[in-house]
Amino acid sequence: MRHFGSDSSPPGSADWRTLRLLLPYLWEFKWRVVIALSFLIGAKLAIVAIPIVLKHIVDNLNQPKALLVVPLALLFGYGLLRLASTVFADMRDIVFAKVTQRAVRRVGLEVFKHLHTLSLRFHLSRQTGGVTRDIERGANGISSLIQMTLFSVLPTLIEIALVAGILFSQFDWQFAAITLVIVVIYITLTISITEWRTKLRRQMNEMDSQANTRAIDSLLNYETVKYFGNEAYEATRYDASLQKWEVAAVKNQTSVGVLNAAQAFVIAIGMTLMLILASRGVVSGKLTVGDLVMINAFLIQMFIPLNFLGVMYRQIKQSLTDIERLFDLLNVHREISDAPDAKALIVRGGAVAFQAIQFGYETNRQILRGVSFDIPAGHNVAVVGTSGAGKSTLARLLYRFFEVNSGHISIDGQDIRHVTQSSLRAAIGIVPQDTVLFNNSIYFNIAYGRPDASRDEVIEAARAAHILHFIESLPEGWDTTVGERGLKLSGGEKQRVAIARTVLKNPRILILDEATSALDTQTEKIIQAELKEIAKNRSTLTIAHRLSTIVDADQILVMEQGQIVERGHHRQLLAAGGVYAKLWALQQEEAHA
Repeated sequence: MRHFGSDSSPPGSADWRTLRLLLPYLWEFKWRVVIALSFLIGAKLAIVAIPIVLKHIVDNLNQPKALLVVPLALLFGYGLLRLASTVFADMRDIVFAKVTQRAVRRVGLEVFKHLHTLSLRFHLSRQTGGVTRDIERGANGISSLIQMTLFSVLPTLIEIALVAGILFSQFDWQFAAITLVIVVIYITLTISITEWRTKLRRQMNEMDSQANTRAIDSLLNYETVKYFGNEAYEATRYDASLQKWEVAAVKNQTSVGVLNAAQAFVIAIGMTLMLILASRGVVSGKLTVGDLVMINAFLIQMFIPLNFLGVMYRQIKQSLTDIERLFDLLNVHREISDAPDAKALIVRGGAVAFQAIQFGYETNRQILRGVSFDIPAGHNVAVVGTSGAGKSTLARLLYRFFEVNSGHISIDGQDIRHVTQSSLRAAIGIVPQDTVLFNNSIYFNIAYGRPDASRDEVIEAARAAHILHFIESLPEGWDTTVGERGLKLSGGEKQRVAIARTVLKNPRILILDEATSALDTQTEKIIQAELKEIAKNRSTLTIAHRLSTIVDADQILVMEQGQIVERGHHRQLLAAGGVYAKLWALQQEEAHA
């Protein structure tokens, strides 16, 4: 299993792997790619032709009696070539724009969809701020990589090849040799220094993600920070990450000066040697003044973009690093996958069976030990026990967020490992203890239970959950925004939204996971009545903390240390005088204290 962010391969092979992964997204519009490359080559041919025309202009004007018509024609040609180089470059950008943006969109969507296919184990351990930052940087990296390679580096290399070819064919071989040697030295120097700087960039990214994760985590827990007066402590933790980022950033920034100075030194030597060689040719009569001007123009046109090759290479390496992190997300192992022959779940009565379930979140930490029980169609089975007994784990296994170690869970006789996850989860509804809402309108949050439901159906679901009157009394009504995680609503209001959402989904199997444990007694009684109403004729698994809420359950299971130690009706368990009876007595004492 490959873990997110792990990579033991050399940096170079990682870069090529990243490019191979990206190529199919670009090749979707292969004709646009071909046309764009044609415009690119046309632009470079026009640019390379400009110094040649300039040479003829100078040589013609340098004659004792220059014919005016010749320079004018060349001048018009010079202007047309300048225009053509710009128009071709613009046309290249226009044609290729859709290729770039579609690639960014497709990769971003694929990563987003993949994250939703990963197991709950991944999402419990991930750092939200770091993941979102990796996605953002990766998407920007794709656009930047395409821009730099196809529109900057490739044109520069084409121009160098054309210039070297012209110099070799038209002049002494030494001109072409000097050009190629300088370019090779320059590129080698740039790559070697930039490889070192890329390590610093990786450190910067890691520290940036860490700082961003801490900031988001702290802001999401704003109230907790305020409760304990830990603003200064949070600022110190955040600054600790920023300090590490600052050290890496300073090293990265100061190394730019070293690289730029080395590049400038190589270019200065190359241009000086070329001009000395050209000047000697003019003095000896082997070259014309126009030749000298042409060679100088070639050097300026070639070395100006080459001067930015270091910047381009650094940007490409940075983009490849960012894209690599993005594709690492796509390589995270899917712990839960549909079987190749998985079929849609066929729900008849909604009977659920847990058979000899063994399960642990970690290999050395067993949670469930041989748990077996049935929920007959339309019945309500309640599970009680101390914290850590494995009650909520039952709901996660039924949803198939995790795979059981041994045993099996079935619905109407169908092993849930042999049906599609989408059909399984479509048949189950849950009202959790901690209802988390989207930072959107109340209407959106209720309609989320079934996004294709009509407005009338959403209203009826709110009515069934006894929240319709509250919604209509709000100044903004259905358009009221509930805030981050629903923090603008009270606990009871959030629970009613959750109930309405589940009612709208209309599942055959219902899970009530300590749905009222965080509410006050009066609100709890009201919500319990509503839950009892929606649980009618549904197979219901009720996970409870307060025993008073499940006295009328068809069967009660008492769990301790991952095992069912007692089972039966409320009166049966009280009469048995066991664990349940002791819990009941303890809670009754607390209620009357």
